[in-house]
Amino acid sequence: MAQLRLEKIQKRYGSHAEVIKPLDLQINSGEFVVVVGPSGCGKSTLLRLVAGLEEITDGDMFIDNARVNDDSPSERGIGMVFQSYALYPHMTVYQNMAFALEMAKLSQKEIDERVQESARILQLEHLLDRRPKDLSGGQRQRVAIGRAIVREPSLFLFDEPLSNLDASLRVQMRMEIAALHKRINATILYVTHDQVEAMTLADRIVVLNQGRIEQVGTPLELYDAPQNVFVAQFIGSPKMNLIHGKLLRGGEFDCEVELENRQRIRLPVDARRAGDGEAVRLGIRPEHLEIVDLAGADVEGEVLFVEHMGNETLLYVNGGYGAEPLVMRHTERLEVQPEQHVGLRLSPEHCYLFDSSGVAFPRLKIPQQRH
Repeated sequence: MAQLRLEKIQKRYGSHAEVIKPLDLQINSGEFVVVVGPSGCGKSTLLRLVAGLEEITDGDMFIDNARVNDDSPSERGIGMVFQSYALYPHMTVYQNMAFALEMAKLSQKEIDERVQESARILQLEHLLDRRPKDLSGGQRQRVAIGRAIVREPSLFLFDEPLSNLDASLRVQMRMEIAALHKRINATILYVTHDQVEAMTLADRIVVLNQGRIEQVGTPLELYDAPQNVFVAQFIGSPKMNLIHGKLLRGGEFDCEVELENRQRIRLPVDARRAGDGEAVRLGIRPEHLEIVDLAGADVEGEVLFVEHMGNETLLYVNGGYGAEPLVMRHTERLEVQPEQHVGLRLSPEHCYLFDSSGVAFPRLKIPQQRH
Protein backbone atom coordinates (compact mmCIF):
# COMPACT_ATOMS: atom_id res chain seq x y z
CA MET A 1 0.00 0.00 0.00
CA ALA A 2 1.15 3.51 -0.74
CA GLN A 3 0.10 7.07 -0.23
CA LEU A 4 0.03 9.23 -3.37
CA ARG A 5 0.27 13.02 -3.14
CA LEU A 6 0.09 15.45 -6.03
CA GLU A 7 1.09 19.06 -5.42
CA LYS A 8 0.32 21.66 -8.11
CA ILE A 9 0.69 19.01 -10.81
CA GLN A 10 0.45 20.52 -14.29
CA LYS A 11 0.73 19.21 -17.85
CA ARG A 12 1.18 21.33 -20.96
CA TYR A 13 1.88 20.38 -24.54
CA GLY A 14 3.76 23.28 -26.06
CA SER A 15 3.19 26.77 -24.67
CA HIS A 16 -0.61 26.89 -24.84
CA ALA A 17 -2.17 23.39 -24.68
CA GLU A 18 -2.73 23.05 -20.92
CA VAL A 19 -4.28 19.60 -20.47
CA ILE A 20 -3.92 19.40 -16.69
CA LYS A 21 -4.23 22.69 -14.80
CA PRO A 22 -2.36 22.93 -11.48
CA LEU A 23 -4.10 20.51 -9.14
CA ASP A 24 -3.63 19.04 -5.68
CA LEU A 25 -4.77 15.58 -4.68
CA GLN A 26 -3.94 13.13 -1.91
CA ILE A 27 -4.83 9.45 -2.03
CA ASN A 28 -4.40 7.69 1.28
CA SER A 29 -2.89 4.28 1.78
CA GLY A 30 -5.42 1.55 0.94
CA GLU A 31 -7.91 4.00 -0.56
CA PHE A 32 -9.88 3.38 -3.77
CA VAL A 33 -10.17 6.69 -5.64
CA VAL A 34 -12.00 7.00 -8.96
CA VAL A 35 -11.46 9.86 -11.43
CA VAL A 36 -14.47 10.69 -13.61
CA GLY A 37 -15.22 13.35 -16.17
CA PRO A 38 -16.29 13.87 -19.78
CA SER A 39 -14.18 12.80 -22.75
CA GLY A 40 -11.12 14.98 -23.16
CA CYS A 41 -11.12 16.27 -19.57
CA GLY A 42 -7.62 14.89 -18.83
CA LYS A 43 -8.46 11.69 -16.91
CA SER A 44 -6.10 9.37 -18.79
CA THR A 45 -3.40 12.05 -19.00
CA LEU A 46 -3.48 12.38 -15.21
CA LEU A 47 -3.12 8.61 -14.85
CA ARG A 48 -0.18 8.56 -17.29
CA LEU A 49 1.52 11.32 -15.30
CA VAL A 50 1.22 9.23 -12.14
CA ALA A 51 2.51 6.15 -13.99
CA GLY A 52 5.51 8.02 -15.39
CA LEU A 53 4.42 7.52 -18.99
CA GLU A 54 4.14 11.31 -19.42
CA GLU A 55 6.46 13.98 -18.08
CA ILE A 56 5.10 16.39 -15.47
CA THR A 57 5.39 19.99 -16.70
CA ASP A 58 5.21 21.56 -13.25
CA GLY A 59 4.51 20.46 -9.70
CA ASP A 60 5.60 17.54 -7.55
CA MET A 61 4.43 13.98 -7.12
CA PHE A 62 5.14 11.95 -4.00
CA ILE A 63 4.68 8.24 -3.31
CA ASP A 64 5.04 7.58 0.42
CA ASN A 65 6.65 11.02 0.82
CA ALA A 66 9.35 10.27 -1.75
CA ARG A 67 9.39 12.65 -4.73
CA VAL A 68 9.15 10.55 -7.89
CA ASN A 69 8.97 13.13 -10.70
CA ASP A 70 12.20 11.87 -12.21
CA ASP A 71 11.70 8.15 -11.49
CA SER A 72 11.01 5.78 -14.36
CA PRO A 73 7.72 3.81 -14.42
CA SER A 74 9.50 0.69 -13.16
CA GLU A 75 11.06 2.61 -10.26
CA ARG A 76 7.71 3.91 -9.00
CA GLY A 77 6.39 0.53 -7.87
CA ILE A 78 3.18 0.91 -9.87
CA GLY A 79 0.98 -1.74 -11.51
CA MET A 80 -1.18 -0.53 -14.39
CA VAL A 81 -4.19 -2.14 -16.05
CA PHE A 82 -5.15 -0.67 -19.41
CA GLN A 83 -8.39 -0.49 -21.35
CA SER A 84 -6.98 -2.99 -23.85
CA TYR A 85 -5.86 -6.26 -22.32
CA ALA A 86 -2.53 -6.21 -24.23
CA LEU A 87 -1.88 -9.90 -23.56
CA TYR A 88 0.75 -11.80 -25.52
CA PRO A 89 -1.33 -14.08 -27.78
CA HIS A 90 1.37 -16.75 -28.16
CA MET A 91 1.81 -17.13 -24.39
CA THR A 92 -0.33 -19.02 -21.90
CA VAL A 93 -2.02 -17.26 -18.99
CA TYR A 94 0.80 -18.43 -16.73
CA GLN A 95 3.44 -17.10 -19.11
CA ASN A 96 1.67 -13.76 -19.50
CA MET A 97 1.54 -13.30 -15.76
CA ALA A 98 5.12 -14.47 -15.23
CA PHE A 99 6.76 -12.47 -18.03
CA ALA A 100 7.51 -9.26 -16.08
CA LEU A 101 8.89 -11.30 -13.18
CA GLU A 102 11.19 -13.19 -15.52
CA MET A 103 12.45 -9.87 -16.94
CA ALA A 104 13.15 -8.77 -13.35
CA LYS A 105 15.33 -11.93 -12.92
CA LEU A 106 13.34 -13.38 -10.04
CA SER A 107 13.91 -17.02 -9.16
CA GLN A 108 11.61 -19.60 -10.71
CA LYS A 109 10.37 -20.54 -7.25
CA GLU A 110 9.33 -16.95 -6.43
CA ILE A 111 7.78 -16.50 -9.87
CA ASP A 112 5.69 -19.63 -9.45
CA GLU A 113 4.58 -18.65 -5.94
CA ARG A 114 3.48 -15.17 -7.07
CA VAL A 115 1.66 -16.42 -10.17
CA GLN A 116 -0.14 -19.17 -8.27
CA GLU A 117 -1.20 -16.77 -5.48
CA SER A 118 -2.47 -14.17 -7.97
CA ALA A 119 -4.31 -16.88 -9.89
CA ARG A 120 -5.94 -18.04 -6.67
CA ILE A 121 -7.05 -14.50 -5.78
CA LEU A 122 -8.54 -13.99 -9.26
CA GLN A 123 -9.89 -17.55 -9.63
CA LEU A 124 -7.68 -18.26 -12.63
CA GLU A 125 -6.05 -21.50 -11.44
CA HIS A 126 -7.89 -23.65 -13.98
CA LEU A 127 -7.00 -21.29 -16.84
CA LEU A 128 -3.21 -21.05 -16.42
CA ASP A 129 -2.48 -23.32 -19.40
CA ARG A 130 -4.84 -21.56 -21.80
CA ARG A 131 -3.96 -18.88 -24.33
CA PRO A 132 -5.81 -15.52 -24.57
CA LYS A 133 -7.81 -16.60 -27.63
CA ASP A 134 -9.41 -19.34 -25.52
CA LEU A 135 -10.65 -16.89 -22.84
CA SER A 136 -13.74 -14.71 -22.51
CA GLY A 137 -13.42 -10.93 -22.25
CA GLY A 138 -13.87 -11.01 -18.49
CA GLN A 139 -11.24 -13.74 -18.11
CA ARG A 140 -8.76 -11.77 -20.22
CA GLN A 141 -9.29 -8.72 -18.05
CA ARG A 142 -8.66 -10.80 -14.93
CA VAL A 143 -5.40 -11.99 -16.47
CA ALA A 144 -4.42 -8.38 -17.17
CA ILE A 145 -5.15 -7.54 -13.53
CA GLY A 146 -3.23 -10.63 -12.41
CA ARG A 147 -0.23 -9.53 -14.45
CA ALA A 148 -0.22 -6.33 -12.38
CA ILE A 149 -0.78 -8.10 -9.04
CA VAL A 150 2.20 -10.46 -9.40
CA ARG A 151 4.56 -7.49 -9.41
CA GLU A 152 3.30 -6.63 -5.91
CA PRO A 153 3.03 -2.91 -6.66
CA SER A 154 2.48 -0.30 -3.98
CA LEU A 155 -0.09 1.47 -6.16
CA PHE A 156 -2.55 0.17 -8.79
CA LEU A 157 -3.66 2.30 -11.75
CA PHE A 158 -6.73 1.30 -13.79
CA ASP A 159 -7.44 3.09 -17.08
CA GLU A 160 -11.08 2.38 -18.08
CA PRO A 161 -10.53 -1.38 -17.70
CA LEU A 162 -14.16 -2.41 -18.25
CA SER A 163 -15.11 -0.31 -21.28
CA ASN A 164 -14.52 -3.19 -23.72
CA LEU A 165 -16.88 -5.55 -21.86
CA ASP A 166 -20.60 -6.01 -22.38
CA ALA A 167 -23.08 -4.84 -19.73
CA SER A 168 -23.38 -8.12 -17.80
CA LEU A 169 -19.61 -8.64 -17.71
CA ARG A 170 -19.08 -5.09 -16.47
CA VAL A 171 -21.35 -5.80 -13.50
CA GLN A 172 -19.46 -9.01 -12.75
CA MET A 173 -16.05 -7.34 -13.07
CA ARG A 174 -17.12 -4.43 -10.84
CA MET A 175 -17.89 -6.93 -8.10
CA GLU A 176 -14.60 -8.74 -8.68
CA ILE A 177 -12.54 -5.53 -8.55
CA ALA A 178 -14.32 -4.43 -5.37
CA ALA A 179 -13.67 -7.83 -3.79
CA LEU A 180 -10.04 -7.71 -4.95
CA HIS A 181 -9.54 -4.34 -3.28
CA LYS A 182 -10.81 -5.74 0.02
CA ARG A 183 -8.66 -8.88 -0.23
CA ILE A 184 -5.35 -7.20 -0.99
CA ASN A 185 -6.14 -3.81 0.64
CA ALA A 186 -4.45 -2.03 -2.25
CA THR A 187 -4.21 1.67 -3.02
CA ILE A 188 -6.06 2.15 -6.30
CA LEU A 189 -6.43 5.10 -8.68
CA TYR A 190 -9.12 4.20 -11.21
CA VAL A 191 -10.16 6.22 -14.28
CA THR A 192 -13.55 5.77 -15.93
CA HIS A 193 -16.21 7.70 -17.83
CA ASP A 194 -18.88 5.42 -16.34
CA GLN A 195 -20.41 7.00 -13.25
CA VAL A 196 -21.99 3.69 -12.21
CA GLU A 197 -18.48 2.26 -11.82
CA ALA A 198 -17.47 5.36 -9.88
CA MET A 199 -20.47 5.31 -7.54
CA THR A 200 -20.21 1.58 -6.79
CA LEU A 201 -16.43 1.19 -6.48
CA ALA A 202 -15.02 4.39 -5.03
CA ASP A 203 -14.16 5.38 -1.50
CA ARG A 204 -13.86 8.87 -2.98
CA ILE A 205 -14.55 10.30 -6.43
CA VAL A 206 -12.57 13.03 -8.19
CA VAL A 207 -14.66 14.95 -10.74
CA LEU A 208 -12.39 16.35 -13.44
CA ASN A 209 -13.43 18.99 -15.99
CA GLN A 210 -11.09 20.53 -18.57
CA GLY A 211 -8.05 19.50 -16.58
CA ARG A 212 -9.34 21.00 -13.32
CA ILE A 213 -10.74 19.26 -10.24
CA GLU A 214 -14.33 20.40 -9.67
CA GLN A 215 -14.96 18.42 -6.47
CA VAL A 216 -13.62 15.51 -4.43
CA GLY A 217 -15.78 13.50 -2.07
CA THR A 218 -17.50 10.22 -1.32
CA PRO A 219 -20.07 9.07 -3.89
CA LEU A 220 -22.99 10.16 -1.70
CA GLU A 221 -21.36 13.50 -0.85
CA LEU A 222 -21.12 14.33 -4.54
CA TYR A 223 -24.68 13.17 -5.16
CA ASP A 224 -26.22 14.92 -2.17
CA ALA A 225 -24.06 18.05 -1.98
CA PRO A 226 -22.65 19.04 -5.38
CA GLN A 227 -20.63 22.25 -5.16
CA ASN A 228 -21.57 23.49 -8.61
CA VAL A 229 -23.78 22.90 -11.63
CA PHE A 230 -21.18 20.76 -13.43
CA VAL A 231 -20.95 18.22 -10.61
CA ALA A 232 -24.71 18.34 -10.04
CA GLN A 233 -25.41 17.35 -13.62
CA PHE A 234 -22.49 14.98 -14.12
CA ILE A 235 -23.18 12.82 -11.07
CA GLY A 236 -26.56 11.11 -11.32
CA SER A 237 -28.41 9.46 -14.17
CA PRO A 238 -30.70 10.90 -15.39
CA LYS A 239 -28.94 14.13 -14.52
CA MET A 240 -30.29 16.84 -12.25
CA ASN A 241 -33.01 19.09 -13.69
CA LEU A 242 -32.26 22.82 -13.85
CA ILE A 243 -34.93 25.53 -13.94
CA HIS A 244 -34.04 29.19 -14.49
CA GLY A 245 -35.41 31.83 -12.15
CA LYS A 246 -34.49 34.85 -10.10
CA LEU A 247 -33.91 35.44 -6.42
CA LEU A 248 -36.64 37.53 -4.84
CA ARG A 249 -35.26 37.43 -1.32
CA GLY A 250 -32.17 35.88 0.18
CA GLY A 251 -31.91 35.14 3.88
CA GLU A 252 -29.78 33.16 6.29
CA PHE A 253 -32.36 30.46 6.90
CA ASP A 254 -34.44 30.50 3.71
CA CYS A 255 -34.91 32.33 0.44
CA GLU A 256 -37.64 32.91 -2.12
CA VAL A 257 -37.20 32.21 -5.81
CA GLU A 258 -39.44 33.11 -8.73
CA LEU A 259 -39.37 30.57 -11.55
CA GLU A 260 -39.75 31.42 -15.22
CA ASN A 261 -43.47 30.61 -15.04
CA ARG A 262 -43.85 33.23 -12.25
CA GLN A 263 -44.38 30.51 -9.67
CA ARG A 264 -42.74 31.37 -6.36
CA ILE A 265 -41.09 28.82 -4.09
CA ARG A 266 -39.38 29.11 -0.69
CA LEU A 267 -36.25 27.06 -0.23
CA PRO A 268 -34.23 26.12 2.89
CA VAL A 269 -31.12 27.69 1.34
CA ASP A 270 -28.73 30.34 2.62
CA ALA A 271 -28.62 32.78 -0.32
CA ARG A 272 -27.32 35.85 1.53
CA ARG A 273 -24.34 36.29 -0.77
CA ALA A 274 -26.62 36.99 -3.77
CA GLY A 275 -28.48 40.20 -4.44
CA ASP A 276 -32.24 40.36 -4.80
CA GLY A 277 -33.20 40.01 -8.45
CA GLU A 278 -30.09 38.02 -9.33
CA ALA A 279 -30.49 35.24 -11.90
CA VAL A 280 -30.32 31.78 -10.34
CA ARG A 281 -30.93 28.18 -11.32
CA LEU A 282 -32.99 25.80 -9.24
CA GLY A 283 -31.89 22.18 -9.37
CA ILE A 284 -33.90 19.09 -8.48
CA ARG A 285 -33.18 15.44 -9.12
CA PRO A 286 -35.66 13.36 -11.17
CA GLU A 287 -36.70 11.22 -8.17
CA HIS A 288 -37.80 14.31 -6.24
CA LEU A 289 -40.37 15.49 -8.80
CA GLU A 290 -43.94 14.40 -8.14
CA ILE A 291 -47.00 14.34 -10.40
CA VAL A 292 -49.87 16.37 -8.89
CA ASP A 293 -53.08 18.03 -10.03
CA LEU A 294 -52.45 21.11 -12.15
CA ALA A 295 -53.98 23.33 -9.47
CA GLY A 296 -51.24 22.35 -7.01
CA ALA A 297 -48.35 22.17 -9.46
CA ASP A 298 -45.15 24.22 -9.31
CA VAL A 299 -44.40 23.53 -12.98
CA GLU A 300 -46.40 21.93 -15.76
CA GLY A 301 -45.94 20.79 -19.32
CA GLU A 302 -46.53 18.25 -22.05
CA VAL A 303 -45.14 14.73 -21.77
CA LEU A 304 -42.69 14.22 -24.63
CA PHE A 305 -41.58 10.68 -23.95
CA VAL A 306 -42.20 7.86 -21.46
CA GLU A 307 -39.64 5.21 -20.60
CA HIS A 308 -41.19 2.15 -18.93
CA MET A 309 -38.25 0.39 -17.28
CA GLY A 310 -40.28 -2.22 -15.41
CA ASN A 311 -39.04 -1.27 -11.95
CA GLU A 312 -39.44 2.46 -12.61
CA THR A 313 -40.88 4.97 -15.05
CA LEU A 314 -39.10 8.00 -16.52
CA LEU A 315 -41.14 10.93 -17.82
CA TYR A 316 -39.68 13.61 -20.08
CA VAL A 317 -41.77 16.77 -19.79
CA ASN A 318 -41.46 19.87 -21.96
CA GLY A 319 -42.28 22.65 -19.55
CA GLY A 320 -40.54 25.42 -21.47
CA TYR A 321 -38.03 25.85 -18.63
CA GLY A 322 -34.87 25.55 -20.70
CA ALA A 323 -33.45 23.78 -23.73
CA GLU A 324 -33.84 20.33 -22.17
CA PRO A 325 -37.02 18.65 -20.90
CA LEU A 326 -37.60 18.03 -17.22
CA VAL A 327 -37.10 14.39 -16.25
CA MET A 328 -39.14 12.71 -13.51
CA ARG A 329 -38.34 9.30 -12.08
CA HIS A 330 -41.13 7.30 -10.46
CA THR A 331 -40.52 4.00 -8.68
CA GLU A 332 -43.84 2.57 -9.84
CA ARG A 333 -45.53 2.15 -13.21
CA LEU A 334 -47.45 5.20 -14.38
CA GLU A 335 -50.36 5.32 -16.79
CA VAL A 336 -49.15 8.43 -18.55
CA GLN A 337 -49.02 8.91 -22.31
CA PRO A 338 -47.02 11.20 -24.60
CA GLU A 339 -48.73 14.55 -25.30
CA GLN A 340 -50.55 14.37 -21.97
CA HIS A 341 -50.42 17.60 -19.95
CA VAL A 342 -49.16 17.03 -16.42
CA GLY A 343 -48.37 19.06 -13.33
CA LEU A 344 -45.22 18.54 -11.28
CA ARG A 345 -44.45 19.51 -7.70
CA LEU A 346 -40.96 20.42 -6.48
CA SER A 347 -40.06 19.30 -2.96
CA PRO A 348 -38.36 22.39 -1.43
CA GLU A 349 -36.27 20.25 0.94
CA HIS A 350 -34.80 18.46 -2.07
CA CYS A 351 -34.10 21.55 -4.18
CA TYR A 352 -30.68 23.01 -4.88
CA LEU A 353 -29.92 26.59 -5.82
CA PHE A 354 -27.02 27.81 -7.96
CA ASP A 355 -25.91 31.37 -8.62
CA SER A 356 -25.36 32.89 -12.06
CA SER A 357 -21.82 31.43 -12.23
CA GLY A 358 -23.04 27.93 -11.35
CA VAL A 359 -21.81 27.77 -7.73
CA ALA A 360 -24.18 26.15 -5.22
CA PHE A 361 -25.66 28.05 -2.30
CA PRO A 362 -25.47 26.24 1.08
CA ARG A 363 -28.51 24.07 1.75
CA LEU A 364 -29.87 23.97 5.28
CA LYS A 365 -30.70 20.72 6.98
CA ILE A 366 -34.36 20.40 7.87
CA PRO A 367 -34.81 18.57 11.19
CA GLN A 368 -36.90 15.44 10.77
CA GLN A 369 -40.10 15.41 12.75
CA ARG A 370 -40.64 12.66 15.27
CA HIS A 371 -43.77 10.59 15.02
